[in-house]
Amino acid sequence: MGLRDPLYWLYERRLERSLTSQEIPRHVGVAMDGNRRWAKSSGLPGAEQGHQAGANKIFELLRWCDEVGVQVVTLWMLSTDNLTRDEAELGPLVRIIEQTIARLRDEGWNTRPVGALDVLPDSTARALKEAEEATSGNPGLVVNVAVGYGGRREIADAVRSLLQEEAAKGTDVQELAERLDIEDIARHLYTRGQPDPDLLIRTSGEQRLSGFMLWQSVHSEFYFCEVFWPAFRRVDFLRALRSYGARNRRFGS
Repeated sequence: MGLRDPLYWLYERRLERSLTSQEIPRHVGVAMDGNRRWAKSSGLPGAEQGHQAGANKIFELLRWCDEVGVQVVTLWMLSTDNLTRDEAELGPLVRIIEQTIARLRDEGWNTRPVGALDVLPDSTARALKEAEEATSGNPGLVVNVAVGYGGRREIADAVRSLLQEEAAKGTDVQELAERLDIEDIARHLYTRGQPDPDLLIRTSGEQRLSGFMLWQSVHSEFYFCEVFWPAFRRVDFLRALRSYGARNRRFGS
């Protein structure tokens, strides 16, 4: 370790110096995958230890993002599909998520819920709302907490919200259909008012979105990292930024 640490530090510094402010994404989304596999490969007794290690890693990531000038981070902590897991695993995971939300609030991160709160336990939904109320308007990095999140569910919720809004105005369905455009739906997304993610990172070697930010990712760059989330290092983050900065983003033009 005595030899590796200085070399690692030098490599990290080299990566950091290679980045320019123009290459820093405004919004980074992270699918934090591999907690259970990390726990198993580390010889730990159960998934709970992996989920706790993954929760701890979040706060390292937020510091890294803050240091380089990222403006918004979306953390996918719990999908709607995850809610079908066995209660023996889901219960401890939900408690860890609630503790993480409380820590985000206590540390003053500008925390915003991103997900279907009505599918969550009351205590989790309440923790998210309280964190949002307590930190709304705080300066610095905006942290979207995606809990009970599914990309299809988000689009369905956005359309439902739009229809309810227009119905309250007395808008005729045919009239709405004739003038509906993408911005009408975008105004009702969980992330409304925010820039779409420039970069989406998924750890653990999985190379699919699994429904993460389906609407918003139309022009996103993807970075798939082999390492399990609890083992994700600053150098891995800097590599993702380097990869992003090296790409020619044409936005369909």
